[in-house]
Amino acid sequence: MARSRVAPKKQLSMPRLELSAALTGAQLAGLLQAELTLPIRKVILWSDSTIVLHWIKSESCSYKVFVGTRVAEIQSLTDGSTWRYVDSANNPADDITRGKTLRELSRPHRWHQGPEFLRRSEEHWPTSPPAYPEPEDGELKKSYFCGQVRVNSCPQLPEISMFSTWKDLMKATARSLHGAADPNSSSPSEADDYIKAEKLLLMKAQSESFPEEAKALRSGRPLPTNSRLNSLSPEYDKDTELIRVGGRLRRVEQLELDTIHPIILDPKHPLTKLIIQDFDETLLHPGPERVLAELRRRFWILRGREAVRRYQRDCRQCQAWRANPSIPKMADLPPARLRLYKPPFYSTGVDCFGPSTVKIGRRTEKRWGIVFKCMTTRCVHLDLLESLDTDSFLMSLRRFIARRGKPFELLCDNGTNFVGGARELHEAFETMAPQLKERLAEQQIAFRFNPPSAPHFGGAWEREVRSVKTALKVVLKEQTVPETVLHTVLVEVEGIVNAKPLGYVSSDIADPDPITPNILLMGRYDASLPQVVYDPSNLIGSRRWRHSQVLVDHFWSRFTRHYLPILQERQKWQKEAECLKPDQVVLIVDPQLPRALWPVGKVTTTYPGADGRIRTAAVKVKDRTYIRPVARLISLPMLEDDKDPRT
Repeated sequence: MARSRVAPKKQLSMPRLELSAALTGAQLAGLLQAELTLPIRKVILWSDSTIVLHWIKSESCSYKVFVGTRVAEIQSLTDGSTWRYVDSANNPADDITRGKTLRELSRPHRWHQGPEFLRRSEEHWPTSPPAYPEPEDGELKKSYFCGQVRVNSCPQLPEISMFSTWKDLMKATARSLHGAADPNSSSPSEADDYIKAEKLLLMKAQSESFPEEAKALRSGRPLPTNSRLNSLSPEYDKDTELIRVGGRLRRVEQLELDTIHPIILDPKHPLTKLIIQDFDETLLHPGPERVLAELRRRFWILRGREAVRRYQRDCRQCQAWRANPSIPKMADLPPARLRLYKPPFYSTGVDCFGPSTVKIGRRTEKRWGIVFKCMTTRCVHLDLLESLDTDSFLMSLRRFIARRGKPFELLCDNGTNFVGGARELHEAFETMAPQLKERLAEQQIAFRFNPPSAPHFGGAWEREVRSVKTALKVVLKEQTVPETVLHTVLVEVEGIVNAKPLGYVSSDIADPDPITPNILLMGRYDASLPQVVYDPSNLIGSRRWRHSQVLVDHFWSRFTRHYLPILQERQKWQKEAECLKPDQVVLIVDPQLPRALWPVGKVTTTYPGADGRIRTAAVKVKDRTYIRPVARLISLPMLEDDKDPRT
């Protein structure tokens, strides 16, 4: 397959014609690769023009339009390494330009069979010249030099970016005015030196931030129309050689010159950041409005409020006093909340509340309540504890299992009684005989603990604790009652809570009654309703079983249709937050301590949840490591060569 082009009427140089031929070859190669169904492993393109090969392996932007556009198209169609050199004697493409007679074409010829060297190994192929010739000067773009010369009016001033505080910069600048080469020199500096140093630093900052405006104001010309200072009506102070705000307060007589005509500063200049830092530290890290108000008495920073807030976001002290934890997006419901068609208390959350005072004879003692809540069906079981120790918890757990059945898993806080109970159960299970251990392997209760100081991890049962406490306050009214009375009240409160409807309660009398946890626990909506009375002839029949099964089926159908969909919405924590990373400095929130005493530590390990978001982290404070939820950690800015004394 061959393709040729007729040279245009406009006379072109030979290198340009060769480049056009190379472009035609590249287009033909692209067409064959797109149309042929045969697998093509390698493509090689040949040219006998060394100038064209040099152009193809160069930057297309370096040449004029004719050469540059064609080189760019060739480079987009082919790779520069696929082009090789072939001398004119072995180039069959020359036959179509120079012409061949029919007699020559009727005999075996390279036009039909290709050049002879293609039948040999690659070592016998034509090699490239030692070096490509330089392209013609007429095809290269003309190069221009564009530079800017800036005259530094204060060459003796130190570099602003080398200092971390405004006071250190002022001190070094004042010393440099005396020609002191050593910044630690003890040469005395007077007040006039600091005033002059401040003026020189402000002049340098303005000349670097507003070069065009400074030049126009010095020469008395108007500012450019796109200048950032047009709204301030700036003026050039000939006494201090600084640019000040013109403004509209010229007629005020009771204020100082700096207040009426403050000095203009750029918010992104390093000097501006040092000034904001100095005011923020002097005022003991107040809010941005207080710092901005104090700055406006001398300086007018463009977009000053934004500049102050930007600095305070990177200030560790400001963040330590005002920042809040960055809580990730609320996670999906855990499997414990979605145990559909399982018996009540299959996945159970446990928590303690109290204490309450009871009368025993003539003395008073403390008693605590414990709540077991089914994570799926919202059923509640209440019991009384004599103390918050492992034995009391285990006895309560045995009573719960005897009355409600064995749960598949227990979810609880990191209380010492829960942890101890889990450890004792685990140790007792390990010491069982092998035969008994095999039989009870499937009956072992899984204990799942929430991270310390993370009450929102157990919000399902924490909310029930609040409901129970409210009911106890209404009934007892801070009275000291006997233990039996308190136990009775707890059982009655349990019945009230289990009669609470799940989901929306319709005001239409035609709608069915809402489902309650009592349907599963008692087989009826409420403890006050009478149970179904069966005929003695059907006492042994299947009607009683059918009645219970209908109630259970009714509960789960209403549960999945009316209650489960309302759990889709996220009531809070709806936006994504920045995830914590190892080696990040954080402030640990401790509600029992004032904020000034909250410990500062460094994140060592992060624990992602099922959705991949970081929800728990290990924080090292001094020589101890604490596991805390992200909702209790405040991220602090990272500072170089800075170690907090509380860490």
